[in-house]
Formats: sequence, structure tokens, C-alpha cells
Amino acid sequence: MSTGRRDAEFTEFVAARQVHLRRVAYAVCGDWHRADDLLQTALTKLYVAWPRLRRDGREEAYVRRIIVRADIDEHRRPWRRERAGLDGHDGPARAPLPVEERSALFEALQALPPMQRRTVVLRHWLGLSVEETAAELGIGEGTVKSHTSRGMTALRAALATEQVDQTGL
Repeated sequence: MSTGRRDAEFTEFVAARQVHLRRVAYAVCGDWHRADDLLQTALTKLYVAWPRLRRDGREEAYVRRIIVRADIDEHRRPWRRERAGLDGHDGPARAPLPVEERSALFEALQALPPMQRRTVVLRHWLGLSVEETAAELGIGEGTVKSHTSRGMTALRAALATEQVDQTGL
């Protein structure tokens, strides 16, 4: 495959799937800035592996796996993370997102422990099977089931509380 054709196919894939993959990254980590970093890492690795993956049609699964694993890596090695600015002296770059853009579901999702959040996102948002989720996270199928069950129970409780708070009952 010529480099020009490879680049064109890769660019076409990124243009078509970037918004969706950014949302996946946000759902996994809960922060738009980190989601952008995770997506950038994933797309860089995808570009390197593009010729091999494009033949198999596994490019999106590959990107999802990188996003999840890069997020796990960040949690495992917090001492390697860079810190922007000076603590207390560097204000946010932009105003917080308006309430309309932040749904109760994402707030409840972000309140979950990281592994529960990952399993719920992969199973119920992306529609992966238990086996596929276990393979992407590198854990057993039983562990996927238990984390997903606990996560869904916590989400239901949080959303029920949110609904009661909004109606004032």
C-alpha cells in the first residue's frame, strides 16, 4: 500500500470516527482534556499499526483498547503525570461546560469506581460482549460481570436519586 493511500484511508477513518472515539475516551476517564490526550495517544498508535489493522477491519476495537489501557496506565503511574501550571495560581483555560452539555448519566457514570465505569461503558454504551470486554480490559469474564452488575446498580440508584431531587419529592 502506498503511503499516500495509507494516509488518505487513515484520515478518512479519523474524520468519520473521531467524535465518537472522543466520547468513548470521555466516558472512560471523565475529563475532556484527558479524553483528548487518550484519543491522541490512541490515534498515534493506530497510525503505526494501520496497514495491519486495516486489512483485518479491527481498527476501531484497537483504538478502544488503547484508550482503556492508556487510562489504566495513567491510574497506575500517577507519579509520571505532568502537572500544568502552578497549584492555586493557574486558573482554568475555559469556563465549565454548560449544564445542558453535562447529563445526569455522565455525572453518575463518573462517580463509579474506574473499573466499574470501564465495564459499563464497554458493555452497555459500546455494546461489547462479556468476552470482548474481558479481552479489552485483560480481566476474567466473571470479573466483568460482577463489575458491570455493581456499576449498573450504582447508576440506577444515582439516577433515581437525581430524578427525585429534580422533582422535589
